[in-house]
Amino acid sequence: MRCAFLAATAFFSIAVTGQQALAADPPYIDDRSDAAAVIRSLYSAINRHEFARAWGYYGDTKPAKDFDAFVKGYDGTDTVEVKTGAVSDEGAAGSIYHNVPVAIQATDKKGEAKVFAGCYTLRQVNGQIQEPPFQPIFIDKGALKPSTADFEEAVPASCGDGPPPPKKDEALEQAKKAFAATYAGQCDKELFEQEPELFSIKYKDKSAAEGDPERETRLFHFACSAAAYNESSIYYIYDDVSGVRQLQFAEPEMDIRYANNDSDGKVESMHVVGFQATGWAVNSAYDDATKTITTFNKWRGVGDASSSGTYLFRNGDFSLVQYDVDASYDGEQNPQAVVDYNTAP
Repeated sequence: MRCAFLAATAFFSIAVTGQQALAADPPYIDDRSDAAAVIRSLYSAINRHEFARAWGYYGDTKPAKDFDAFVKGYDGTDTVEVKTGAVSDEGAAGSIYHNVPVAIQATDKKGEAKVFAGCYTLRQVNGQIQEPPFQPIFIDKGALKPSTADFEEAVPASCGDGPPPPKKDEALEQAKKAFAATYAGQCDKELFEQEPELFSIKYKDKSAAEGDPERETRLFHFACSAAAYNESSIYYIYDDVSGVRQLQFAEPEMDIRYANNDSDGKVESMHVVGFQATGWAVNSAYDDATKTITTFNKWRGVGDASSSGTYLFRNGDFSLVQYDVDASYDGEQNPQAVVDYNTAP
């Protein structure tokens, strides 16, 4: 019985180990839909030590004198990560040539990582002029050299004769990532996928000397959700001191009293009893002429009861300068200012 138990234990151990090994395998990618996908497929094959598949992504010009030499070149390699940049294309004699900027980080079996960068050229022969067997897009040539840059920054700006691609808007990318990380599960899918509205606000800092240049704050407006009569948005701002941060909106906390405690009745009193902050802006808009964000929150569809705020940009941030409340459900719009820093005393 003890022998049977040990045998079963050994079998279970082997089975679990095998499952773990399979689970740890790098993903299988075999995609020839575009030039960058072929490069990712090449390094998927190398990562999985499927060297025949990797060899097959090349055309007649191979990367080594023979297949054995190609395999031997990866003897000490454990894993390879790959990044691709903006692809440029050019046509010639029935083919399209794709130039792909590439950076890889190769980690050897001792755990030491090295970065290489360069360009691959891939050829796509016009499918209408081919005869069987069909030849899909393939690697025509490629050359990577050791790079001293960090892997995240090592991809060349461009390859071939094309102009370098435009630089990424880093502030916009950071705002998009922050918005996605926080609100992906809270927003309507269609609105969440829309590009944000972008605004640039130029201003003079209050402590600036006469000859100092203008500063810039950037405003990013993300639509998030839409109900029957209210649409909610999220705003981020960016400047060179604080970076990207979500804009918060101050709102007064109200104590509203109705006659006979009936909200459909007459409003007897309204008092501000404190202030709160929220990241949500309802039915909002930014006006560049006045440098203000306005909000308008309908308490019901006809809009006779509501609250609205005006937030003025000054010295790098937005401040609440006016807040109006219409607490009566009387079919008329008759708001009262409960916060007012717009009107002179």
